[in-house]
This record gives sequence, C-alpha cells and structure tokens, in this order.
Amino acid sequence: MAFSLNSYPVVYRAKGGPQGWKGGYLEKPHKTPEEEAALGAEERDALKTSRNFYDDMPLVSYTTQYGLSCFEGLKALPQRDGGLAIFRPDRNALRFARSMEGLMMPPFPADLFVTACVETVKRNAALGFCPQYNRDWEKDSFISADSVYIRPFTYTEGGIGVAIAHEPWVLVVTTPVSAYFSGGSSDAVITERIRATPKGTGWIKAASNYVISALAKHEANEAGFMECIYLDAVERKYVEEGSSCNVFFLLKSGELVTPALGDTILPGITRASIIELSRDQNVTVSERTISIDEVFAEGKECFVSGTAAGVTPISSLTYQGNKVIFNHGKTGDLSAGLRDTLKGIQYGTIPDTKGWMVKVL
Repeated sequence: MAFSLNSYPVVYRAKGGPQGWKGGYLEKPHKTPEEEAALGAEERDALKTSRNFYDDMPLVSYTTQYGLSCFEGLKALPQRDGGLAIFRPDRNALRFARSMEGLMMPPFPADLFVTACVETVKRNAALGFCPQYNRDWEKDSFISADSVYIRPFTYTEGGIGVAIAHEPWVLVVTTPVSAYFSGGSSDAVITERIRATPKGTGWIKAASNYVISALAKHEANEAGFMECIYLDAVERKYVEEGSSCNVFFLLKSGELVTPALGDTILPGITRASIIELSRDQNVTVSERTISIDEVFAEGKECFVSGTAAGVTPISSLTYQGNKVIFNHGKTGDLSAGLRDTLKGIQYGTIPDTKGWMVKVL
C-alpha cells in the first residue's frame, strides 16, 4: 500500500469563522531525516506518532461523531531537472471549495489553498523531507516512483448533535508516497455495495463516502482482486467508478468511454486530464452512461485513474461469476500511452505545454 502515517513535520492550519480565515504553519517534533532513520524502531515510531496529535483541537466534534469532513489528495513530484512541482493544485483548490460548500461549510479560498500546499511542501523540503529524483524510475514508466502526497482536509469545531459546521479548521499535511496498487493482480470485480445515491454526497470528496470504499475494496482484496468497481444505485446496471478512482473503457469501436459526471460520481482531476490528453491524440472520448453489459460485449481496454492510481490498467472485470478479459490480459496501447504521457508531464521528462505543473523548487 502506498500510504503510511508518516507525516512530514511542517503542517499548515487555518481556522474559519465570521472574520474570515486565519492560519499559519506549525513545525511538529522532528530530527533530520537521517537522524530519524537511525533511531530504533520504537523511538522512531513514537516521534512519527507525536506529529499526528494536536492537543488544542476538540476530540468530540461533528467530524469525529458524524463524519462531517471533506479532503483533497494531490502530489508534489520530483523533477528530472532536480526541482519539485505540484500537479494541478488549482483544480484541487476549486474542488475543495465546492466540497466544503456542498457540506454547508464556509469555503476555503482557492488562492490560499494553492499557497498553503506549495509552502508546506517547500518548508518540509528545506528540512530535508522530500524524495529525490531517481532516473531508475523511468525504466518502469514511474510505476515505482516516489512523490510527496499532500492531504488538505477539514476538521470541525467541537460539537455534538447532528449539525453543520460554521467555524471549521483546514489542515494541510504531507507524507511520502509510492505506488498505490501493489504488484501482482490487476483484476477487478463488481461489488454489490453501493457507493453513492442520487441527491447524496457522491460528487463531494467527503470523508464519509470512503467508509463504503474501504469495506468494498477490502472485500475485493480478500477475494484476490486488486480493485472493485461500483454500479449505479438505482438500476444496478451502469458502471460508475472504482473504490477511490474513476474508470475508463476503450471500446472495440475506438471510442473511449468514462461515466458521465453527476451527483454520484467524483469529478477527478486526473480524469479530466486523461480526457484532455486523449482528445489531443484524436481519440474519440465520450462522457456517458455505460452498462456492464456493454463493457462485457464491447470492452477492449480498461483502466482506472486518480491522484494515487495515476493511470492503472485493469486486466479483467468479474461480475456475478462471469469474467471479461481486456486486451488478452495485457496492458493496451492506449492505456500505456496515456500513463506514460501523464507520468512524463508530472515528473518533468515530457514538456508541460499545458501549464499543469506548479513549481515548488
């Protein structure tokens, strides 16, 4: 698994309220990265754990009691030229504000979001907490590459009783991260669980949405699958998304299909980027409903996309005991090409002609 609770020491925190947003940077307990690596396991774990506690924030809150929170996920990536850059933070900033508005919280301004992400990464890098570019990553199309995962999230004021938040905190923490999906199986399965319902919070990157995702993905992993895919809640026949990623299907006709956005599907930043990159290659891209029957009859390639997933090919999809194998179980040309182009832009081996990368160092 890519993630580990190993927060870098510098954290951004802001508090909202009637007077607007006020925030600053906190430097949590730390040594140099080399000194921390030299510690015994128990002492090192204690130090890392201490960075995850904030004694001046309420334990009983609308977040801890009712899951009233939203978050973002984005990456700062080492560049081949020795720099460091964040992929499309402006898009995450806008989605974060929309999520907060969807939860009836005062939205965090997009300019503050971008600044907080850039500065938090920069301050940690100044302390030595930052991966260095490794040319060996290029050999496997950056599948094994490291990056800095940036996690902005909300945490409400203290409270009990079902209610909305008026004075939430926004925090930005960063951690080292590597490949999200482990090696081995690249098979997926249709889960019987329902991720989101119409008029719900599926379009919001709400913390509560990920309870179902955690359960469904665990069940899929236990059954030997890498990923699970959801069907719609109403007719139970249209594909929606993966446990924490959007999904694409290349059909035999050459059409690349991804489920249309609605109030049950998260508008992924990587999803939008893949659509743009595909159209640049004159691929016909459709955002529409696609049934599981159409996938089984017409699917040629399949991949999932997301900040953590990048572009990850799916070799097969199982539904009610039946199985469709995509591209003879091998990564397809379109899937591989899009993955390589996206990673190349992100890690600086392909020119960023779109202005997607925001420089940190």
